[in-house]
Amino acid sequence: QVQLVESGGGLVQAGGSLRLSCVVSRRTSRPYAMTWFRQAPGKEREFVAGIMWSDSSTRHADSVKGRFTISRDNAKNTVYLQMNNLEPEDTAVYYCAARRGLISVNPNEYDYWGQGTQVTVSS
Repeated sequence: QVQLVESGGGLVQAGGSLRLSCVVSRRTSRPYAMTWFRQAPGKEREFVAGIMWSDSSTRHADSVKGRFTISRDNAKNTVYLQMNNLEPEDTAVYYCAARRGLISVNPNEYDYWGQGTQVTVSS
């Protein structure tokens, strides 16, 4: 069982920055993908960025490329999402998720989820 705890959300003005953190209860030597999704009111959950524990390879959604960066710290069992130049369209609940295997953009393929953290960007 893997437990995920997110933090770092909040209210920020457009153009500002936030860093989200996801603490993972344990690591595994098997290929494991850690991913950030987000869900805005009335919309489906969408892929934001993912990273592999094994080799730190990453994947970012086109909508956040150049603004958001996913990274991980093995020593702290933590995955981060650095969000710069935030836009009102980035307002959503952000979720950390984990699955055995490669990064997937399909939220239904993830086994473990955190509780979510709210990000609100004002114009």
